[in-house]
Amino acid sequence: MGRLLLISNRLPVTIDKRKGKFSFKPSVGGLATGLSSFHDNMESHWIGWCGIASNQMDAGKKRELHIVLKNKFKSSPVHLTRQDIRMFYAGFCNKTIWPLFHYFPNHASYINQQWDSYVHVNKLFAQAVFKEAQHDDIIWVHDYHLFLLPQMLRQKLPHAHIGFFLHIPFPSYEIFRLLPWREEILEGILGADLIGFHTYDYVRHFDSSVRRILGHEHTLGQINTGQRMVRVDAFPMGIDYKRFQNAEINEALYSEILSNCCIENECRIILSVDRLDYTKGIPERLKAFDRFLDKYTQYRGSVTLLLVAVPSRTTVESYVALKRQVDELVGRINGKHSTPGWTPVRYYYRSFPFRDLASLYHLSDVALVTPLRDGMNLIAKEYIASRKNDRGVLILSEMAGAVSEMGEALIINPQNMEQVADAIYTALIMPVDEQISRNRLMKIRLKKYNVTAWGEDFIDRLGDVKTDQDEIQAKQITEGNRATLIRKYRTACRRLFLLDYDGTLTPFVNKPDKAAPDTEIVTLLKRLTAIPENNVVIISGRDRDTLGRWFENIPVALSAEHGIWTKDFDQDWHMLEHMNSEWKEMIRPILELFANRTPGAFMEEKPYSLVWHYRNTSIEMGNVRTRELKEELLHLTTNLNLQVMEGNKVLEIKNTNIHKGRAAQHFYSQGHWDFIIAIGDDHTDEYIFNELPENAYSIKVGLDKTKARYYLRDSHDVRSLLRAMVHHEAVTQNAD
Repeated sequence: MGRLLLISNRLPVTIDKRKGKFSFKPSVGGLATGLSSFHDNMESHWIGWCGIASNQMDAGKKRELHIVLKNKFKSSPVHLTRQDIRMFYAGFCNKTIWPLFHYFPNHASYINQQWDSYVHVNKLFAQAVFKEAQHDDIIWVHDYHLFLLPQMLRQKLPHAHIGFFLHIPFPSYEIFRLLPWREEILEGILGADLIGFHTYDYVRHFDSSVRRILGHEHTLGQINTGQRMVRVDAFPMGIDYKRFQNAEINEALYSEILSNCCIENECRIILSVDRLDYTKGIPERLKAFDRFLDKYTQYRGSVTLLLVAVPSRTTVESYVALKRQVDELVGRINGKHSTPGWTPVRYYYRSFPFRDLASLYHLSDVALVTPLRDGMNLIAKEYIASRKNDRGVLILSEMAGAVSEMGEALIINPQNMEQVADAIYTALIMPVDEQISRNRLMKIRLKKYNVTAWGEDFIDRLGDVKTDQDEIQAKQITEGNRATLIRKYRTACRRLFLLDYDGTLTPFVNKPDKAAPDTEIVTLLKRLTAIPENNVVIISGRDRDTLGRWFENIPVALSAEHGIWTKDFDQDWHMLEHMNSEWKEMIRPILELFANRTPGAFMEEKPYSLVWHYRNTSIEMGNVRTRELKEELLHLTTNLNLQVMEGNKVLEIKNTNIHKGRAAQHFYSQGHWDFIIAIGDDHTDEYIFNELPENAYSIKVGLDKTKARYYLRDSHDVRSLLRAMVHHEAVTQNAD
């Protein structure tokens, strides 16, 4: 395995150009800070924007910058013009994606020119990766600025190891669907082999959007795009735990803060650190603190809120308005509650270097981390890691991704001012032993799953995904093994075809009764059965009347209702064993009730089975109702010796001892076969694959996990394979 290529909007180093000279310093921010230690300690290379508009540099300066970044910082710059920065970064990224994905659609704008710039800049990043990438490199793309990049890379580097990680929330389908370019965004992300999010909620939202918008199904964290299997999973980002745990305290700042907070009383400090962004809930936080002082008057004069607001997007109108609102709230609270020796809110509109920030974490009795929506929020983790004596209380918003790992914090709804005010009081009176107990539990997790473990976990899983993909690729029908299959077919004297119908010989349709064989499949089956050595069996879940009508004029054997009814060659229908249907009186009302409660679903009654169809329902509703129905049927089917068979958008209830495998075994046992081929697309066909001898050709349609030896992508590929067999037979006969 080669290097790790890290791709993000910004490099981990900030570059200033003054009087023609470059200066370099580490970048500040969650992504740059979090990944820097990972980048420093392994063989890696970082590609990102250098922070300076390309208009400000001539060719010589660009070469100089490239050399310094490569030699000193293991990095390569992507050059963006002022227009790119304005339209791509300040425009589409921060006026469309950022507000929409944080559930602020009223702040989002949808401007075609900004989208065009977004596409253009993603192409610039792709070109930079192509220049740098070697054949065995791992490519890890980060965040919402580069949604389109994975697919762009995949088109030119089809076998590359590509991962993508989103550091902000992925919104629910109802929010995401507002985006005019939603299909392009999803297709871009799906160019990756492994897609990572901070929480399972974001995974669920992404899967839902992919299913509803692109129609790709997911199973156990895998999405079948029709071309590849893509893995989607949650990887909660960690921090450099030791760096915060071992940080040196700035004693001068420590003393200054304490002396400025409370002159007469012992001071209790509440810390709030955030970028000044409308997603962080700073005005709501201030209002909750105001409510706390109104409600718990005994803490006036002894509790101070240190409000650190790091400047962000200072030229954007909504951020300017937010700054004005925060300034006014701080002024109002201080004007309302201040005393000669005490100011309730100490407001810092600036960033702090690492040592000073760690000192603030260590100094504070309470951390107030209450974003309205946040992908992860590493500040909560940094605060706990910085508590050298294990004391202190974390108050954490339930809207932050970190909440799934930090359940020992005081969890609040950031919009509930009363609840936040009460949480502050609870934090201030919490016994020391309880503080220590809560924090030590969180520290154990933070220490174990730090940023290095997070990165290594993602890279390891990416390797596993590629292994799974390689196994699937090895099973796919290629020109080589297809030629071998046809050669064995041609030399065989007695051949058996076991073919599923829906999803195999023909694509699925919304209404099952509209799936009658088309002219192409009728012609193909007639040509296939006209060859004396061929014995063709259609094994389907369809009822016998439908199959009998559809294939009345084609000399095929039939198995209906998953093996209940069988029609041997040139014979009448018969049952493999006697069946009864008395149980349907108990099960039918349940299926009818669920069908009535689920728009688009319906029940189909066959002589010896009942089928619940939900192909035409909304995806989410269909999945929910299916789970509920399976639970409802579980105890009944066990007592009645029934099974619930799950197919493609259907549930079928039938007797336990009848399945497609038994039907396949019935035909397979009718003598010696030189060549056997079975093709099917869903779970019910796995019974067939399981019954076949090792030398049989078992083929799964689609890329799901299977016992079959080979894969084909869809029904079109199935028809292509059958046509090739017929064609070679005709060629051989003409040659003879």
